[in-house]
Amino acid sequence: MTCTTWIASCDTDNFGQLTSPDAYLGSDSLCWKMVRTKQAPSSSSRPPTAVKRQIIPLSRRLETKRKLLNSPTKGKIVAVVKKRSKPGVKALRDIRHLQRTTELLIPRISFQRVVREIADKICKKRQIDECRWQSNALLALQEAAEVYLTCMFEDTNLAAIHARRVTIMPRDIQLVRRLRGEHITMR
Repeated sequence: MTCTTWIASCDTDNFGQLTSPDAYLGSDSLCWKMVRTKQAPSSSSRPPTAVKRQIIPLSRRLETKRKLLNSPTKGKIVAVVKKRSKPGVKALRDIRHLQRTTELLIPRISFQRVVREIADKICKKRQIDECRWQSNALLALQEAAEVYLTCMFEDTNLAAIHARRVTIMPRDIQLVRRLRGEHITMR
């Protein structure tokens, strides 16, 4: 290794510049500082990224919270002070949770009831006696509906951002449907 920098304790001339240490200490003395070498990265306390966190459903998290709040205290009066978080933190936490999960978001029974009602109305108009559904067909229809709605809201959000807004509005949805060529009205 070669020496490259002066030690700060060496004398300076009248202009504040470092002068050669040889002038003051003689040519035999060493007044040089070694160049700093790279250090090996220290081991961090963070777990490796390959470890997956366990996803706890929201209903189970709320259930345990209710148990904690409703548990009887043994003769002690405890004032529960709930820490107030910054606005938007809970929304971001929910977004991250929903992006991690692959479960369906619309309740299955409610969706099936609406689909059956619409199918029955169409069958009555066409004078068809009975309309039956396989459970897999209803699940596939629900999956497709949720994908469609998710993409629709993503594009709607982009339209709102383009209008320099954060809140989506019905006119954003109308614009997205118009650009997609879906401006057919339902009767």
